[in-house]
Amino acid sequence: MGAETNGTNALGKPRGCFSYAQEIDMDPLLFARGLALGFTIAAAVGPISLLTIRRTLAHGRVYGLASGLGVATADATYGGIAAFGLTAVTSILVGGRLVLGLIGGVFLLVLAWRTLTSRPDEVAVADDRPGPVGAFISIFGLTMTNPMTILSFAAIFAGLGVVGRGGADAALLTLGVFCGSASWWLILTWVVSALRTRVTVDGLTWVNRVSGVVLLGFAIVSIAGALVP
Repeated sequence: MGAETNGTNALGKPRGCFSYAQEIDMDPLLFARGLALGFTIAAAVGPISLLTIRRTLAHGRVYGLASGLGVATADATYGGIAAFGLTAVTSILVGGRLVLGLIGGVFLLVLAWRTLTSRPDEVAVADDRPGPVGAFISIFGLTMTNPMTILSFAAIFAGLGVVGRGGADAALLTLGVFCGSASWWLILTWVVSALRTRVTVDGLTWVNRVSGVVLLGFAIVSIAGALVP
């Protein structure tokens, strides 16, 4: 009673004071889980991976890494929306998936055409590339045209029991997704750039042809998926 009348509780601490552990219930393992998830999702083979590899071969590691960081930022954006339980944003993005699918498909068509018609012997002196900032923005926008990714994150996060909890847990998970995705792109662009000097003009020509055809295929699938119910 005496401790309480002096403004302290039974533990001898001032009333109304709490430790950070009491205020923030944060699971440090969430960062590791987000790291693994971001790395795994980024490592999946698709048009984004193909585009980043080609950019690295054609323009160098910095250009390729800027593209990879654009993808990582898009992954973290969708991951954050799912982790924080922003259902209104999720509904808008998923509801607009047809329009976004068309936009993404058209963008891939343009990229496929430019890839098929590019001349490797002029890559080194080409001055029409947008630069690292442009590479980041363009591939970020392309990655964001696939809002179904957010449903994948939401399903996985629901399994982890963190959807809609917000606060430190969601922030830590989102940071882990970004770092995991960025780690993959850092490794990939480093490996590809190390092999870049061994790729001849003829070799890069074939890379352009194969990349262009595959990107064209992804573009057709994206547009068909948007137009066909």
